[in-house]
Amino acid sequence: MGKKRNRQGSMWIATRDLARSPGHPFYERLNRLLEHHGFDVFVEEQCRSFYADRLGRPSVPPGMYFRLLLIGYFEGIDSERGIAWRIADSLTLREFLGLALSEAPPDHSTISRNRRLIAVETHQEVFAWVLSVLGREGLLRGQTIGVDATTLEANAAMKSIVRRDTGEGYTEFLGRLAKQSGELTPTRAELARKDKKRKGKGSNDDWTNPHDPDAKITKMKDGRTHLAHKAEHAVDLETGAIVAVTIQPADRGDTQSFEQTLSETLENLAAVAEDVELPEQVLQELVADRGYHSGAALKRVQELGLRSYIAEPKRPRRKWRGRIAEQKATYANHRRMKGARGKKFSRWRCEKVERSMAHSYETGGLRRIHLRGHCNILKRVLIHEAGFNLSLVMRQRFGQGTPRGLQGRLRRLLSLLFTHLRARSSAFLTLALRKWSAACAVGRYSLSSRPTILPHPKLAFATGC
Repeated sequence: MGKKRNRQGSMWIATRDLARSPGHPFYERLNRLLEHHGFDVFVEEQCRSFYADRLGRPSVPPGMYFRLLLIGYFEGIDSERGIAWRIADSLTLREFLGLALSEAPPDHSTISRNRRLIAVETHQEVFAWVLSVLGREGLLRGQTIGVDATTLEANAAMKSIVRRDTGEGYTEFLGRLAKQSGELTPTRAELARKDKKRKGKGSNDDWTNPHDPDAKITKMKDGRTHLAHKAEHAVDLETGAIVAVTIQPADRGDTQSFEQTLSETLENLAAVAEDVELPEQVLQELVADRGYHSGAALKRVQELGLRSYIAEPKRPRRKWRGRIAEQKATYANHRRMKGARGKKFSRWRCEKVERSMAHSYETGGLRRIHLRGHCNILKRVLIHEAGFNLSLVMRQRFGQGTPRGLQGRLRRLLSLLFTHLRARSSAFLTLALRKWSAACAVGRYSLSSRPTILPHPKLAFATGC
């Protein structure tokens, strides 16, 4: 009884006898998909300039490095330290990376060093390569694009912000203001009370974080004020694939940030069109929420040759004197949004664009960033979204987009089987009762008689009809 103590370990064990996790079939098929499309050959060619031929310590192969970042999406891990810890504890992930049982997994510092050395353009090439895989699988159209943005909490604290002009911290600044007003020794509570109603106290023009200058003070989705970054997605509304992602300052408005995202979208689709046949005219329609609605933005979208389907916020009657082009673009967008196509695109945007955000930053675990600088963050986010796009291919081929989806697959299968059997039994019983009632009505059987031949061997009547 109880736990066996002082158990002697086995000296030899066959690899086929090792315990496997429920996610093992998923990663096995994901490796087959990557090998089928030549993933390792492609990334080795792209990263050749970052590796020395003879000098230096043994490094992490490019295919293993990018698989490490893909694990961050599929396992919902936000930090590179967490990825390294998870790999050291999982035989399934070691096999996915191609590590033997006697090999040590990469340390988090090795992952970080590879990320710093490999250029962001290489990460963008890998993201575009995954888009080409989607194109070969029929999961990319590129004609109707939905754009939306969200905030990512930065790896920097509000307590560390300093003045841009003097370099003093927030507490020092409040103390100087108190002394100027005649209070020589104010307490921390008095300083907070005095600062509570001061206007413009969190302006990004006055304050910055010395550890992460790219982080901006902004209000998060839950109402809290943090240092954050802005991630903007461009999603193919017909398939749900992410065709572009950009990292921008959190204080930049949606009407100013969408042009950079559209530029990245055109570059990615042009790169994919070199290998995969896409529709002749890509990026024809732009769908967005009301945060992107303004006269200047709609005019710019029209100048780019796109049809806009941007939700219109409630506003008072506007004056268009001297802005005829903006007026025409706004009214044309209003007519399109009232039509059946505009309503359909609005439903698609709520379904597919928001879904990409939820899978990437909520279940994907990247709502809080553990990196600093837009360049470093963009490298991680690009491969993270490449994992999301690969999950679309896996869902089409395998039926599951993440390894966690396999956990309850057997239970769901048994539940569907029992539901089907129960429905068939109920149908047999209903049919038998109807036939027996009809027979009783024409006088072939008496109401008190019982049937001797059953319509199904597992059915029995407790009473007559």
